[in-house]
Amino acid sequence: MENRKWGVRIMEAKKYRRIFTIVVDSCGIGGAKDAERFGDAGTDTLGHIAETVGNLSIPNMQKLGIANLKELKNIAPVEKPMGYFTRLSEASNGKDTMTGHWEMMGLHITKPFLTFTEHGFPKELIDELEKRCGKRVIGNKSASGTEIIEELGEEEINTGAMIVYTSADSVMQICGNEETFDLKNLYRCCEIARELTMKNEWKVGRIIARPYVGKKKGEFVRTSNRRDYALKPFSRTALNALKDEGFDVISVGKINDIFCGEGITKAYHSESSVHGMQQTVDVCKEDFHGLCFTNLVDFDTLWGHRRNPLGYAKEIEKFGLKLAK
Repeated sequence: MENRKWGVRIMEAKKYRRIFTIVVDSCGIGGAKDAERFGDAGTDTLGHIAETVGNLSIPNMQKLGIANLKELKNIAPVEKPMGYFTRLSEASNGKDTMTGHWEMMGLHITKPFLTFTEHGFPKELIDELEKRCGKRVIGNKSASGTEIIEELGEEEINTGAMIVYTSADSVMQICGNEETFDLKNLYRCCEIARELTMKNEWKVGRIIARPYVGKKKGEFVRTSNRRDYALKPFSRTALNALKDEGFDVISVGKINDIFCGEGITKAYHSESSVHGMQQTVDVCKEDFHGLCFTNLVDFDTLWGHRRNPLGYAKEIEKFGLKLAK
């Protein structure tokens, strides 16, 4: 049944030589019907940004029909949009990165991934992580990545400890100063964490290495050497089907990590969302036949988590300019 399903979709896809799917990470417009169930009642990211900024300039997105979806302050709908537009609601039971991206490629998640937002990770897991990594864990709470580095970065550097934290997502994030922790050692500790969290009672969707530089508060900056250690998709996705049929499947940004490389034929690591869009523009110039799947993560990590509408607005405007390329 599965092969027949994907076979039909691939036949339909042959109408087009190339398809680009770009995920503007966390940039929703309007609230989902079940938002309240996930603690997100009243959410409307793009609407709130337009309301707060007042003069959001996204002419290319406007031409495609973004304001035809929902009223946006000072952005008028267009009579003849250049693109098709529609509302999509997630069918899966969850709101994290992996649930959303996997569903886009055909997997329906009925059981949400575990989260440890309220109380942090269990003592048994932290004890085992400390033992295997040879480092004392500090943090172990839900926090903003930049804020916890400001809070605990100096202690980590001075004592050789290891910052571990989580968020609303099913994720364990481990911070390491690139000079004192060492990138290879940070990645080693994340691989250990991934191994430990394969137990059902601890199984988070992703382990994320969060390296940073700087020596004291006010100087700490996260680097682009982030690395994600995700669970493998539990079944075949559209990416596998396309690859098996000989199509190119090009990933930009964290897509390769989200799918553990499954179904990917070429992967580009991005240093930022601007860089990711430039990479996508460059892929447009490549002679390929298949799918380019892009994730622009800065919208979420730099602005969404920090509740910074002005920074978010500037990032959207940069993205909009690249659409014209």
